Amino acid sequence: MLKAIIKSMRPKQWVKNVFVLAALVFDRQLTNWPATLTTLIGVFLFCMLSGAVYLINDVFDKKADQNHPTKKNRPIASGKLPVNVAIATAILVVVGSLYWAFRLSSSFGIISAVYFVMNLAYSFKLKHIPLIDVMVIATGFVLRVGAGVSLIQVERFSPWLYVCTTLLALFIGFGKRRAEIVCLSENATQHRKVLDGYSLEFLDQLITIVSGTAIVAYSLYTFSAPNLPENNSMMLTIPFVLYGLFRYLYLIKIQKSGGAPEDLILSDRPLQVCILLWGMSVVVIFYWSKLIALF
Repeated sequence: MLKAIIKSMRPKQWVKNVFVLAALVFDRQLTNWPATLTTLIGVFLFCMLSGAVYLINDVFDKKADQNHPTKKNRPIASGKLPVNVAIATAILVVVGSLYWAFRLSSSFGIISAVYFVMNLAYSFKLKHIPLIDVMVIATGFVLRVGAGVSLIQVERFSPWLYVCTTLLALFIGFGKRRAEIVCLSENATQHRKVLDGYSLEFLDQLITIVSGTAIVAYSLYTFSAPNLPENNSMMLTIPFVLYGLFRYLYLIKIQKSGGAPEDLILSDRPLQVCILLWGMSVVVIFYWSKLIALF
């Protein structure tokens, strides 16, 4: 039963909550241990809240999931996890997570509550409205970043990162919708009603607009944000962002994958290497003097 509950909370999806760490990293507070601990607790609470949303979502989508080629194997859809147990678990997790969220800080608690309510609205209604569905997903990522900002005393966090986060989330969201249409072909709208409002041509246009804007926004951030090193060394990370976006496009358009972005991140080695190198570059650029001091 416990295994079924954990599986229904979809731990693979929790990788998205790494965005809560954005404020800590980009405000150069990784070596501030109290701030790091507080932020990690915030990441955990967001994981719990998102897991509770997935439980509730699977309860209401049980019948639809039973007709899906892969979702029918989910614990709730397959009957391995009783509906009453799933609902009781979700309630306990939400109440406990929001309680501790407000204990951390009132602003973090409010953002956490908004995130949860928004995701409920997405599960019940908004996920069926074209464009709004992906924009809500993008808003969820921005709320994660804002939650991280609310947990610590930021001094050098640039608003440009909100813009970059929004564009990246839209890029991945539209890419996912495109992959779903390709993978499910003529049965696409039966499994996800919102796909009836999209076409491959329309999604390709949206992806082109968002990816181009994301590249420009990130490039502007690397040399115009006031908190960056004066030598403009952050611009050295642009190639990693370019490759990451191009690699994702390659996977969804050439390899016909991308229906589950988290699976790509956890399985595609070139994409993993790109993200790792980008992360290492950011840490070196922001924390070079402190790294030198350690040695």
